[in-house]
Amino acid sequence: MSDTFDILFEPVRIGPVTAPNRFYQVPHCNGMGHRMPQSLAAMRGVKAEGGWGVVCTEEVEIHHSSDLAPYIEGRLWDDRDIPALAMMAESVHRHGALAGIELTHNGHDAPNYYSRATPLGPRDIGLMGGTGYEPGQARRMDREDIRSLRRWHRAAALRAKQAGFDLVYCYAGHGLSLPMHFLLRRYNDRSDEYGGSLSNRVRLLRELIEDTKDAVGDSCAVAVRLAVDELLGDEGLTSQGEAHEIVAMLAELPDLWDVNISGWSNDSATARFAQEGYQEPYIAFVKKLTSKPVVGVGRYTSPESMASAVRRGVMDMIGAARPSIADPFLPAKIRAGRVEDIRECIGCNICVSSDTKCVPIRCTQNPTMGEEWRRGWHPEQVAPRQSEAEVLVIGAGPAGLECARALGQRGYKVALAEREREPGGRVDREARLPGLAVWRRVIDWRLSQIEKLPNVTIYPGSAMSAADVIEAGYAHVIIASGADWRRDGVGRTLQRAIPGSELPSVLTPDDLMAGRLPSGRVLIYDDDHYYMGGVLAELLASTGCAVTLATAAPMASYWTQFTLEQERIERRLGQLGVAILTRTTLTAISPGGATLTSTISGAARELPCDAVVLTTDRLPRGALAAELAPALAEGQLRTLRVIGDADAPNIIAQAIFAGHLAAREFDAPPGDGTPFRVE
Repeated sequence: MSDTFDILFEPVRIGPVTAPNRFYQVPHCNGMGHRMPQSLAAMRGVKAEGGWGVVCTEEVEIHHSSDLAPYIEGRLWDDRDIPALAMMAESVHRHGALAGIELTHNGHDAPNYYSRATPLGPRDIGLMGGTGYEPGQARRMDREDIRSLRRWHRAAALRAKQAGFDLVYCYAGHGLSLPMHFLLRRYNDRSDEYGGSLSNRVRLLRELIEDTKDAVGDSCAVAVRLAVDELLGDEGLTSQGEAHEIVAMLAELPDLWDVNISGWSNDSATARFAQEGYQEPYIAFVKKLTSKPVVGVGRYTSPESMASAVRRGVMDMIGAARPSIADPFLPAKIRAGRVEDIRECIGCNICVSSDTKCVPIRCTQNPTMGEEWRRGWHPEQVAPRQSEAEVLVIGAGPAGLECARALGQRGYKVALAEREREPGGRVDREARLPGLAVWRRVIDWRLSQIEKLPNVTIYPGSAMSAADVIEAGYAHVIIASGADWRRDGVGRTLQRAIPGSELPSVLTPDDLMAGRLPSGRVLIYDDDHYYMGGVLAELLASTGCAVTLATAAPMASYWTQFTLEQERIERRLGQLGVAILTRTTLTAISPGGATLTSTISGAARELPCDAVVLTTDRLPRGALAAELAPALAEGQLRTLRVIGDADAPNIIAQAIFAGHLAAREFDAPPGDGTPFRVE
């Protein structure tokens, strides 16, 4: 390890406990929570094994009146919830790390769909959780409700101590918790001792900290997570205004400050909209006001940036959620001097989408994330080869690269054939689009790992026909040849080719990524609904095109709401002058124009345009597999498998997962049962 990074491995005293280093996995959601405690414990345990000195839970509900269903978070309603959380704490302790628990009551952010309890808030206020448009309201808390809240929080802290946790949180971040709701003037209009002046609005948070320290402070550190800027100007907390005063008021009361910006879409901004360390300007003031350790986040992936943040006095401990997901062994690799082996986060927020879709966490860079317990996958270890078999992988896109890398790690001899001169497939092309350059890490990390494997050879510029495959003599073939964007407009909304789609003025994302850019008035028809339509609109607007983006969805780039990007994308397109038409289908294309139809009224309108870009479905490149099927049936091939987009087009994370799965399952006996454990 370079002396440059020694500072990151210094122990840090946090109240009555000591963290072994400065690597701090802050609380983060995962789609497992109380429903999948064994999966959760295994995932957190791998983080501790990888060297994270503190490993925290997600938000943990302290009472049934803070029920976040259908979202699956932690739960500590009563004693029956202790064993599941104790399993996680024990898993973390097994590797010498501290276990932290983020206790929360979500106030009017909790709709209580499961418990059907009356939601609580600082005033009578509409529910804010879920979609943000939930029917119903929270009840204004009276003094007895506040006393009950304090009692519930204290009881949860004692249960957390019983479960074995070393740090217990008082949560006032992300705009999600009652203590923060009380802090905010826009929510708190009370005239009693809990409202009005800032010192009164801080009272509830102060009391919860004091109660928690009194209950468990003899052996547990008490942490506060506070959003110190909401990026709302005078309408919210700011690091130069009330948040600064709050930290000054409470500076020495908690044992640790975990500070960030709010809401969640700001705190977890994607790489498309924020760079490494982007929160520093907002959180740097905290260490000037307190002697207690300060944790901050900012999607740090560079050890140099981490060490710099500590040396510059921005923070004492490097907080991370997404970087710890992309590489649970990031600290261990720094300690071992293997910085080049770090699997860097690309800031795509596929991990976030897992929580918003209520499914186990996943990661584009790390296909083992969420599979630690149910499949027994480890991010750094894989079963050795079971035979002397040699494998031909066709296609060096994300699926093929990951498959070849993991097969090589197992010890198999692998030939990776790529038709293009440069490996990377769709990622190589997409990383050149506006805001997506960081996605290049998906390719670069895998290429760097393959370079270290003498048993894996890449053959660029090697298009393979069926005859070529047979002539090469490999008995085992894995096809990862990718997919092409459709040129006829068939997609989720339209099941027939769009009349006029054969015109030369009609393009696809593949054309634009190959450098064939239109000019003048351009219509982008987005029936893909993830990032591609919006990114292409940004690309064309930046070249001077007058761009209209039409989509059948109720908002532009609809699915990006699950990666916390949708509003930012729409705002950026608006700034670039892109016209957005929602609930609209493209029903015909003609020279110089297009016919658009409302999905609501059925009314049609003509839009003059010089070019149309169809961002609809994709077609797998399946010809090679079909041509090789007879060779498999005749025994010339022993195995033939199609993976990634060549099997079924999907997001990049799924392509990486498919490649990794194929490598793990190679040489394994076939089975018809569920291929993973179910809790």
